[in-house]
Amino acid sequence: MKKRALLTGFGGFVAGSIAWHCPPEWDLHGTSRKADLPAPAGIQVHPLELLDTADLERLFKRIRPDVVFHTAAMADIDRCQQNQEAAKAVNAGVTAQLSTLCRDQGARLIFTSTDSIFDGIQGMYRESDAPSPVNYYAETKVQAEETVLSTVLDSVVARLSLVLGFSVLGEGNSFLAKMIHTLESGGEASFPANEIRTPVDVITLGRAFWELAEHSFTGILHLSGCSRLNRYEMAQRIAARLDLPQGKIIAVDSNAIPGRAPRPNDASLDNSLARRVLKTPMLSLEEALELTLQIRREQENGKS
Repeated sequence: MKKRALLTGFGGFVAGSIAWHCPPEWDLHGTSRKADLPAPAGIQVHPLELLDTADLERLFKRIRPDVVFHTAAMADIDRCQQNQEAAKAVNAGVTAQLSTLCRDQGARLIFTSTDSIFDGIQGMYRESDAPSPVNYYAETKVQAEETVLSTVLDSVVARLSLVLGFSVLGEGNSFLAKMIHTLESGGEASFPANEIRTPVDVITLGRAFWELAEHSFTGILHLSGCSRLNRYEMAQRIAARLDLPQGKIIAVDSNAIPGRAPRPNDASLDNSLARRVLKTPMLSLEEALELTLQIRREQENGKS
């Protein structure tokens, strides 16, 4: 009998990679607010508003998942800052209900969190470092993390760094695709030189999540790349690899942008634990970009 997995936020950037990498021995069920979202054969998508607690509980009890990938979130940092009640309901409230359902069902819960939970003063944060959020989005993710870890014994809080790549399934939010389109159209692309990250590619994340589904690891795990660099430098390296005009990439200070919620300056993550625990390799920026381009070529050639 196949194992069953539930994926919230189907159609999102990371969720798309999880769905695309679904092994044949699993039945995958996704939830989406969109009723007409296409899905590959073998994947069932259920139109669902996660804030509808009764519908979520009914679906959960009908599927009876062995593993839950909880990727759905209100992730726009500025929107969260301006709509705090909604952000708390989605990011903390829905996670709390899913945690209770997983505990009662005996399901494993893999929750996607963020590098934004840190204040950005130290950099190269380890799993043992205490969160210190500087915006409301990060506050809600810290609340959600605490709920998951205190409610579900068989759980993983996967903190993701800046995610690199193209959408392999669904829409997603790929800064890489936007950057390429802007530069190829002759426009300028602005990237913060003050924001330091350890970017991870979306293909690696899809593979890592399915490895975690079968793994015995519990607790917090940093899924990040092996290159620590600021976002302007990252864009320059990507442009050089893709033969795009580097002179059109403009360095900015994100702290000086008016009306913008605070961001951590150095939210780089130490991935030493992930490299010890997982067989899925954590990649450098150059390796991640090559993998991203390889998968895109295979998709365009109909091999994937």
